[in-house]
Amino acid sequence: MRWRRGLAGLLFALFLTACGAEELAPPPTPTLFQLPTQDPALLALQATEVARLTAESLPTPTPGCVNGLRYLEDVTIPDGSVVAPGARLDKRWRVENSGSCNWQAGYTLRLIAGPDMGATSPQALYPALSGTSAVIRIVFTAPAEAGFYRSAWQAFDPQGQPFGDPIFIDVQVVPGSGG
Repeated sequence: MRWRRGLAGLLFALFLTACGAEELAPPPTPTLFQLPTQDPALLALQATEVARLTAESLPTPTPGCVNGLRYLEDVTIPDGSVVAPGARLDKRWRVENSGSCNWQAGYTLRLIAGPDMGATSPQALYPALSGTSAVIRIVFTAPAEAGFYRSAWQAFDPQGQPFGDPIFIDVQVVPGSGG
């Protein structure tokens, strides 16, 4: 449709010119719809721009900062605690953000060894400023079978790199124990 209007305008201008109406303003230049080209340079530029925008949307640590997590103490459920099968285990650790990066969105804790004991992995890492202490909490469920169980967790930065001391829950499940 657009090309018909452009063609009509062009024919009208030619008609006016033929009739001696040169003093009238020229008609607007018709614009034709062009299909997008498959110019390799343009496609490469678009791909580069998409990659840049994707990279900018990911959380990144402060340039030049170093991640660190130092285990300080078990707040609840000391290593070797005797627990009943199926018991709810509210495990808490006191740690220090010993690095120069602040833990923000995108920082996680992930299971690195042993059973998950009902906890999901990954979990968000408690936000903490560099140089401050924090309490990390994960709620577990003791396995149904008697035995010794150790679940190890590690901090990861937004780019998926592990850092710091791993933290553990280490329990003995004994049927008939009071927990």
